[in-house]
Order: sequence, then structure tokens, then C-alpha cells
Amino acid sequence: MRRGNILNKKTVVVLFGGQSSEHEISRISASTIISNIDTSKYYVIPLGITQEGKWMIYNGPVDNIKNGEWEKFGTAATISPDAGQKSILKIVGTKVKEIPVDVAFPVLHGKYGEDGTIQGLFEMAQIPYVGCGVLASAVSMDKAVTKIIAKEVKINQAKYLVVNKSEIEKKRIVAKIEKKLSYPCFVKPANAGSSVGITKAHNKDELIEGLKLAAIHDKKIIIEEAVVGRELECSVLGNEHVVVSSVGEILPAAEFYDYDAKYNNSESKTIIPAELDEKIVKQVQKAAIKVFKAVGGSGLARVDFFVEKDTNKVIFNEINTLPGFTSISMYPKLWEDVGMPIETLIDELIELAYTGK
Repeated sequence: MRRGNILNKKTVVVLFGGQSSEHEISRISASTIISNIDTSKYYVIPLGITQEGKWMIYNGPVDNIKNGEWEKFGTAATISPDAGQKSILKIVGTKVKEIPVDVAFPVLHGKYGEDGTIQGLFEMAQIPYVGCGVLASAVSMDKAVTKIIAKEVKINQAKYLVVNKSEIEKKRIVAKIEKKLSYPCFVKPANAGSSVGITKAHNKDELIEGLKLAAIHDKKIIIEEAVVGRELECSVLGNEHVVVSSVGEILPAAEFYDYDAKYNNSESKTIIPAELDEKIVKQVQKAAIKVFKAVGGSGLARVDFFVEKDTNKVIFNEINTLPGFTSISMYPKLWEDVGMPIETLIDELIELAYTGK
């Protein structure tokens, strides 16, 4: 075992919080992971990032991570980019303590967490980490780039148009969108998660307002045709050998599965497994693996689809390379449905990161 670990356990740093709009969801996900990790095998170090970007080690009740109180008790720390150290540097006054790390488990959703940035730091430090690498994280976070890749590997997807923030004040951009797409349509920031900044536009006025909202969250905006059908999700796990879970269905309480419907509305429901023809299940699972491999995925991802009403056509929506681990999150629930409890799933993810196989 590595230096400094007298308990002969792998030291796992669980990184949570972050500066994105999904900060709160990250804390909840991290609480779930920390509460279910096998402490007979792993020594866990919670390392939090505030919304202002301050890094701190936290040692205390897990509930404080969930409710945000952890910040009052944190000690300044950071991950060293020095590949010779592979460590957390804990800073107390003028003293710096080096804490060796075996594996990092980033539970950072959204910007600076699943866009390749934190993954780049781990690569520089040569610390094995859970989840997709720099390239897969970056291209999957950018929905516009993901669509280009999906098109290249001939995955069915909705019609769409990409515009830049600088274009939305121009009158002709609305006419351009209306020429290619009909109402209703979805307006999305290209780089955001948990349905943040997404609106469903039913007319020109709503389209204009949707563009303005999306522009708050990103400089690149996607306008996408609305698919009438069922919303499905499938979990992917693995590096060289990739496996898929069962397929689940989302029944949103709102008109679509926005942030509020996802996390705050108890009327939203998930059906696991979804009641589908086996042929459609296989199509979804096959497409999930195909997308995962096309972006160069590793470790884990959740891949989302629609099944179009009347035609039963499977249509790719998006891939999430750091899906949630909250009590209602599909990723762990789908694995539980096929006999892999969350404790085993966490263990498998850490081993995939550590061995790279």
C-alpha cells in the first residue's frame, strides 16, 4: 500500500461542491457516496469547493455537506499538480501537510466539474480518478459538439440549430430559427447540466425570452425541435469492457423535466425498468454504448433518449458523464434494478479508476 496509510486502505478523495449552478446537487450526491463507500477498503477524505472557488478539507458529519454547513468547519487545502506528490496539500497557518491520495472521486456536476477542467488537474497530478477523461468530459458537456459526434456515428437525434450569444439581439436570428424548426422547440445553453437555463418555447416571444435566459448560462445556445414521446435513460459502466443497465423512464410533473421538476417536485416519477418492448430496450442500450464509445467515455455515464410517439423511433438526447447520486438519481437506481447496490457500484467505479481496465 502507498505511504502514510497505516490502515492499508486506498485513500480516496471525494471532491464536491464547486462553482457551477449545480453546487447544491453536487453536495447531495457526495453525501450519498460518502455514506455508502466501503470504509473497510477505503480511507475517505472529503474535499469541498465553495461556490466562490475556495478549497477546503472537511472532517465532520456528512449531513453538514448536504446542508452546506461544512464550510464553517473546513480547513484550507488543495490538490497538488505535482505528479511526484500525488497528494492533497493541507494548509494550516504557515504549515503545509502533504496527504497522499490513491484515487480521486470527483462529484462535481456542471462547469469546472464535468467539462474536462478538473480532469486535466488529475491528469497533471497523475492521480487516478473516477469517470471520463478530459476529452470525453469536454465534448459531452458541450451539447453542440456531442451532436456533431452523434451525427458522425449515425445516431438518431432531433433537428437543431446552434447560435452564439452575440447573435440573439439580431432580428434575423429568430427568422432563421423559425425557418428550420417549428414550435414548440427547446432552447438550451450548450454547456449546462440538470436542465439549468432550458426553456420550451411555444411562440416567438417565448423563443426570444428563452434565448436571453440560455445566454446567461453560456455563450453557445442550442435550439432543438421538441420530440413528442417518452423520456428514457440508460446507465453505462466500464472502461475497456462496457456494460449497460436496464432502461428507466421519466414522468416529469412539469411540461418537461426541468430543474424544479427534477429536484423539487414530488409529482415527478421514474419507472424502473420502463415498460417497453424488448426490441426498443435493446435499441436504447445499444445506442447508449455507441454514444459512450464515440465520445471516448470511461468509467460511467448516463445516456438519455426519447422514444417518439407513433413511430417508436429511438432518438438520442444527451450524455451526462458525471450523473447525480442523489436519492432520486437514475444512474444508481438503474444499476440497483439489475442487482448492483450502490455500495457495490461505488466500489466498482473506484476500481475502474484505479486499475484503468
